[in-house]
Amino acid sequence: MSIFKPFLAAASVVAFASVANAQATRTWVSGVGDDANPCSRTAPCKTFAGAISKTATGGEINVIDPGGFGAVTITKSITIDGAGTQAGILALNTNGIIINGAGATVNLRNLSIDGAGGTVGNGIRILQAGGVNIDNVTLMNFAGSGTNGRGVTIETTTSAVRVNVSNSLIYNMENHGIDSSPTAGNVILVVDNTSIARGGQAGINLRELTAASINRSALTNNRNSGGVRLELTTATATISGSLLANNAAGITLAAAGGAPTVFLYGSTVTNNTTAGLQIGSGTITSLGNNIIRNNAGNQTPTTTITTQ
Repeated sequence: MSIFKPFLAAASVVAFASVANAQATRTWVSGVGDDANPCSRTAPCKTFAGAISKTATGGEINVIDPGGFGAVTITKSITIDGAGTQAGILALNTNGIIINGAGATVNLRNLSIDGAGGTVGNGIRILQAGGVNIDNVTLMNFAGSGTNGRGVTIETTTSAVRVNVSNSLIYNMENHGIDSSPTAGNVILVVDNTSIARGGQAGINLRELTAASINRSALTNNRNSGGVRLELTTATATISGSLLANNAAGITLAAAGGAPTVFLYGSTVTNNTTAGLQIGSGTITSLGNNIIRNNAGNQTPTTTITTQ
């Protein structure tokens, strides 16, 4: 029997090490945590970056108490959920969250991401993903321009990338609130019950290769561009039940070598200072049940169709 004792001891050490190094399907962060901890409920980590390395693919990071949990880069399928508390990311002169995982499904819920007026960085930057769900997230105060200063930026190159933004607030962006500019592949974007306000550029900018559905949303006070702005033939948008008010234009179809397409249903376009509907190229098709009033400039859809 004594012959086997060393082997049993060695096996026990290996088993213990495997358990100790295993990633958990659920981890926790706390304002008084420590990233040297295992990120358990009773020994939480301090930052999202510290917790993500200890969370299994497809797992979830939860937040115990209010705090600022730091910027994070996500390279795998994961959920970060701050439900029940104030889960913040202070992202001064950096990106709040970068998503860079080929085929990954990422869920971001109940978070607040504040750029604190910095001129470098964006709220959420999507470089690679299969799908991204952004629910009840507040993005604010990114003051940059060019490739900075955006709430959500989608810069993917693969097919059928799905991005959903729901029940969220995006405000005080010096650039676009949501900017979809994939360079290859395509993006399916859904924006529902979301407010995008007080931006320097468009509330939602669709440059190319994007099919967007915008529903029950308020796009207001975006001073230098449209509530929704589209360019190039490959951008399309269906806008329903939404408010586009007090922007430079309600909807802008930029003349940039293409002819984007918009379908407008049951929406209000009002008090925009340059135009309600600014059709440089492309078409805006109305169902005939929109309110388009009190705008400067062009207020006429390209065509009107009846319900079926």
